[in-house]
Amino acid sequence: MRKSARKARRARDAAKAVSSERPVLVKLGGELLENAGYVAALASKLARLARKRPFIIVHGGGREIDSALAKAGIEKRQIDGVRVTDEATLEVVVAVLAGLVNTRFVGALSATGLGAVGLTGADAGIGLVEQASRHVSSTGVTVDLGRVGEPIGRGRPTLLVDLCKHGYVPVIASIGVARDGRLFNVNADTLAAHLASRLRSPRLVIAGATAGVLDRQGATIPDLFYEDLGALVRGGAATAGMIAKLAACRQALHNGVREVFITDGRDLEGLVGLVGEGLRWGGCTQITKVKLPARRWKTVKAVRAS
Repeated sequence: MRKSARKARRARDAAKAVSSERPVLVKLGGELLENAGYVAALASKLARLARKRPFIIVHGGGREIDSALAKAGIEKRQIDGVRVTDEATLEVVVAVLAGLVNTRFVGALSATGLGAVGLTGADAGIGLVEQASRHVSSTGVTVDLGRVGEPIGRGRPTLLVDLCKHGYVPVIASIGVARDGRLFNVNADTLAAHLASRLRSPRLVIAGATAGVLDRQGATIPDLFYEDLGALVRGGAATAGMIAKLAACRQALHNGVREVFITDGRDLEGLVGLVGEGLRWGGCTQITKVKLPARRWKTVKAVRAS
């Protein structure tokens, strides 16, 4: 009886320690959430990780939005990785992200016993936005993005803090809300970076279907620094969706996030290592505001090889 009481006390102490940590912000590209087998494997690993540290997920759903737009006969338009969003497109975005992708993913997480809570940026105003100003593209063209929102929220989002404190994992579809209640499409990388800054997250992990930031030969660039990001866009090395990702990375680092990882989310072990401990291996780019010691990278390579 005494032994079981000690065991229960240790479990409570461990849970309390986890809930007191600042959550890691994880952005999952929608392409990762299309395959049921992958999602089930990811959900199982995240359920185990949630016992060790808090994290929050923001997700996109670009390809499924594209498919739904095509079925509806609505033209797709994107500039520098940002979707130009008219009223008809917004209806599809909300239906796919909040109604399909989010609910399906939360269901998979819940099946593992994880306390996943499906949200959008409209819930409790966690994704408060204003309409984005006209966008000057990397080619110099000025474009009205329509119903695209730019996050403007300040302070720590109480709903997310409370959910993490009580052991839940928020899963947020990248939809924003203005003060007048209008909904807006928000780039998922942008929303994730904004929330990471407000939550003072130790790191932001952006996971997709590419092995980090690639050079012109298609090789992963292992390390980048804040001042490199603008040069990649100006020099043409970063195009399309990577432009929006790098802009989000700059925002996060500028606002106090210590490090950002852009990684291949198809490598589940690598993804879990980044979220849980900030440990990385191949297929990943680490971006920091200042240069960090190389010791950490060498140690992790040795662990991977063992």
